[in-house]
Amino acid sequence: MTRPEGLTLYTTTARSSSLRIIRSYSTSFGMASRLLPRGVRQGIADVYGLVRIADEIVDGPAAEAGLDTAMTRRILDDLEQETLAALSRGFSANVVVHAFAVTARQTGIDAELLRPFFASMRMDLDPFTLDRETFRRYVHGSAEVVGSMCLRVFAREAPGVTIDEHLEEGARRLGAAFQKVNFLRDLAEDVDTLGRQYIPGTRAGVLAEVDKIALVDEIAEDLAAARSAIRRLPPRSRRATAAAAALFGRLNEQLRTTPVDQLRRERVSVPMGVKLRLVSGAALGQVRG
Repeated sequence: MTRPEGLTLYTTTARSSSLRIIRSYSTSFGMASRLLPRGVRQGIADVYGLVRIADEIVDGPAAEAGLDTAMTRRILDDLEQETLAALSRGFSANVVVHAFAVTARQTGIDAELLRPFFASMRMDLDPFTLDRETFRRYVHGSAEVVGSMCLRVFAREAPGVTIDEHLEEGARRLGAAFQKVNFLRDLAEDVDTLGRQYIPGTRAGVLAEVDKIALVDEIAEDLAAARSAIRRLPPRSRRATAAAAALFGRLNEQLRTTPVDQLRRERVSVPMGVKLRLVSGAALGQVRG
């Protein structure tokens, strides 16, 4: 076999970094993505890689490196501009950005999806309390547009699949469900360490049980809406997405029965054995999707 050279080698190396990021940062997404065809799995990893790096910039590593808020904002702005430029020129010296741009140019992910994402990441740079409207806007940028990006990657598996409003809505609702689950899972760190009160109704770091249940019910509705669209995805993408939805559905069930004061002390997770059963069930078509 001839060893790849030049741009091919550079792109292969860049995209391998995205695969490493998804494996390192998320066991749930990493496991579910293994059900995808290789090319689709790579595309999802390329999207995840950029999203994760932007999220890490605002969630602590930059501050741990000694950067103040102004410098962190500048780095995030630079990442956005570099990504937008790479969408146009098809190359970046940042390997994560380069990998994302390769997939974006292949699948039609454009600046209209990218800019709301970075706008939400910018909101994370200062302590805040969200009301219902800013919550909606934050979730759209941080999660719904990411769902739309992933949908464009899935559509490559079956050129006959038309991305219509039903599929778009399902993708957005699934992304929103994942984000809302993480708001509850990360309640302690978000409030105590980062000074963020994402969930409407949170006051002085206190979330009422009734507001938690309202969000859990909202997540369940999002997942139900997403499942009706998941059924229309190409087979292997359908199984992988159903697996991810099942994992987060299980998390949501656990969040429903976990008191808020416990969420303020510990992060809820799905035991590895349960994860394996859910992913295996999805691989065999035994998970709702």
